[in-house]
Amino acid sequence: MSNDTFLRALRRQPVDYTPVWMMRQAGRYLPEYRATRQKAGGIQDLFANPELACEVTLQPLERFELDAAILFSDILTIPDAMGLGLYFAEGEGPKFREPVRTVAAIEKLEVLQTSKDLPYVIDAVKLIRKELNNTVPLIGFSGSPWTLATYMIEGGSTKDFARIKTMAYQNTDAMHLLLDKLADSVIDYLTAQIAAGAQAVQIFDTWGGVLSAAAYEEFSLAYMRKIVNGVKRANIEADVPVILFTKNGGLWLDDIADTACDCVGLDWTMDIGVARRAVGNKVALQGNMDPALLRANPERIRAEVGSILAAFGHGAGHVFNLGHGITPDIDPDNAKAFIDAVHELSPQYHQS
Repeated sequence: MSNDTFLRALRRQPVDYTPVWMMRQAGRYLPEYRATRQKAGGIQDLFANPELACEVTLQPLERFELDAAILFSDILTIPDAMGLGLYFAEGEGPKFREPVRTVAAIEKLEVLQTSKDLPYVIDAVKLIRKELNNTVPLIGFSGSPWTLATYMIEGGSTKDFARIKTMAYQNTDAMHLLLDKLADSVIDYLTAQIAAGAQAVQIFDTWGGVLSAAAYEEFSLAYMRKIVNGVKRANIEADVPVILFTKNGGLWLDDIADTACDCVGLDWTMDIGVARRAVGNKVALQGNMDPALLRANPERIRAEVGSILAAFGHGAGHVFNLGHGITPDIDPDNAKAFIDAVHELSPQYHQS
């Protein structure tokens, strides 16, 4: 591979500079993405079409010097494949026609068989790997069981998490049954992505941070631990690094690092220097500039990049990223300023 800096950083091996990619790097901030999405007819048509999913995956790499590509898909493909009727309401985000709110509904769900239930995702991974032609690594991904369950039970986005927390605390056995089925589904899903060509995988635990410390361990982290171990057992020869990203998860950094994952993703609320001192050399760290800083001028963006690099300090084990996904309002020139700043300012931290 002509550029394996990202994979080397995940394994805490020496690199010449800090690699960088952006969550949601293929997205609505790019005019070429918007054009492809319009051509597809809708977001679901886009990620269900391997050729178009490949096209938008590669778009940011044609514009920026990124060190990794990430599969263009959606975390809700798994519950959609389970028959919940995913749809996207304009201005309201994802919704399900058949939310899961009873024990009977949970018992009825079958564990995902990716090859049968989501063949278009696997076809997209294969095509993207072919088109990348070993230039940079490809990242596969999934939502965490807790995050997937949140959408499945709430029926869409939520601000108070009332339905899922009620089930978690009043019908705990049913909650664990759902989470266990989802964990098995994610293991199958990520293993299938790896078999198709994904060279690293990330688990997005978007809503783990809404839980108390005890509930986070019980309902989120325990199942991500199961996934990490399951994926690694199924892919011993491939040795594919696993990244765990819990938004607002900085309080549980040590526990996340103890899951056997290779890298912990940080949101922007956590000082990366503090995080590094906490985990030592146990795992790599990914992050963690506030995406809102991409609304600033290039000089301010460059200064923030410099501050984060300095906070992490010298040595291996840092993958630069935003603390969450890039937002649709960002000027692509500011994204370029961000990426260029990482490449220009980071080599000094990797000199022996």
